[in-house]
Amino acid sequence: MITVIAFVVALGLLIAVHEYGHYCVAVACGVKVLRFSIGFGRPLLRWTRKGSPTEFVLCALPLGGYVRMLDEREAPVPPAERHLAFNTQPLRSRVAIVAAGPLANLLLAVALYSVVNWTGVEEPVPVLAAPVAGSIAQQAGLVGGEWVSEAASGDDEPTPVVSFEDLRWRLTQAALSGQDMRLAVARAEGAPAREVTLPLGGLQVKDADASLFQRIGIVAPWTEPVVGEVMPDGAAAAAGLQAGDRVLRVDGKALSDGAMLRQYIRAGVDSQGVSHEQVWDIVRGGQPQRLQVSPRAERSGEGWIGRIGAMVGSAPAMTVVRHGPVDGVVKGVQRTWEVSWLTLKMMGRMVIGEASLRNISGPLTIADYAGKSASMGVTAYLIFLALISVSLGVLNLLPLPVLDGGHLMYYLWEGLTGRSVSDIWLERLQRGGVAVLLALMCVALFNDITRLVG
Repeated sequence: MITVIAFVVALGLLIAVHEYGHYCVAVACGVKVLRFSIGFGRPLLRWTRKGSPTEFVLCALPLGGYVRMLDEREAPVPPAERHLAFNTQPLRSRVAIVAAGPLANLLLAVALYSVVNWTGVEEPVPVLAAPVAGSIAQQAGLVGGEWVSEAASGDDEPTPVVSFEDLRWRLTQAALSGQDMRLAVARAEGAPAREVTLPLGGLQVKDADASLFQRIGIVAPWTEPVVGEVMPDGAAAAAGLQAGDRVLRVDGKALSDGAMLRQYIRAGVDSQGVSHEQVWDIVRGGQPQRLQVSPRAERSGEGWIGRIGAMVGSAPAMTVVRHGPVDGVVKGVQRTWEVSWLTLKMMGRMVIGEASLRNISGPLTIADYAGKSASMGVTAYLIFLALISVSLGVLNLLPLPVLDGGHLMYYLWEGLTGRSVSDIWLERLQRGGVAVLLALMCVALFNDITRLVG
């Protein structure tokens, strides 16, 4: 139920803000707005405001919305109201009205990010877990336990890293941009730092997913190698492990953190799914013990990994990332720009085949993320709303004829040539735009189903 509610609230809010942007600028430009609708299908609510010609409507299917303005191209307009019609407005007014919807979504994202920055977000401190074996991070000399104080990509100047999530965001941007990443790392906060360069420029990145961080090698923040909750019917319980056991060594190899322990557990079965007994040296209640642990095989993709049926690794150390009134807005604008630019780059790379179409998400995935973020708390839900609002704003600015960006493309032609696009070409472009949009919707729905089934 929380997924449905969170999805409907998110969709309704983002659509309402988008259409309200069109509505406000249309009214400011002197255009008569006939209807402001959220959703399609059978109207559930209708109302008008005193002194306003606009009918406000809430419909049964909240999968879109529209602002219907007086327009000679849609219906006859009385001569006395011709100056109130959209199509009779100067070019600059029509551009402003059309662009206002996507810009409203981007401004909403700035506002949401700003609120999050003001209230603060609890995030893991930027201390690195043991890198994935054979990864870029391991080859660069990282071993785990390093505190990252600063980072920079390309030729940029280093700036402070405030949390592990901040570091992951920067790594994502650098990898997708094909730039190397420089990290200032130390053995503890405030200790002398050394510079480590991660050569991310050579990565052929097609998906911004978990596999990207596996290749980079920086997957999780540092945690202690302790055993958490133990499932009663798992391999951990069978071996005699208990919650709170601290693991020192596996098969004589010392552990640096929880990530390394998880790697050893996963490697506890061979390619045929056969489990291999491991010797664990642990400390329980201050006393050393030695246990025999046999991870159980579990399918993962086309291979096998080991599982022990227990939580592995302590909770990471956390910090509250909070910004002041002005800095919070500045950071909000910066994050909105970064997400917008990253979205555009990914779309461009998908068009030329450098990024996978699997990055396109549809309503099922959005609904799933809405429910998960809402269950995590208000802050996570606000971040989700900001991200979707940016995506909606950027998507609507694309030069597809059925989107706001398509209309702006028409107005650009009109501004350059002094004449509007002919009706014949308008019809052709609209049909092409509908075909492209339907194709994208089919891909998004296919990706949704594949994720859910997989």
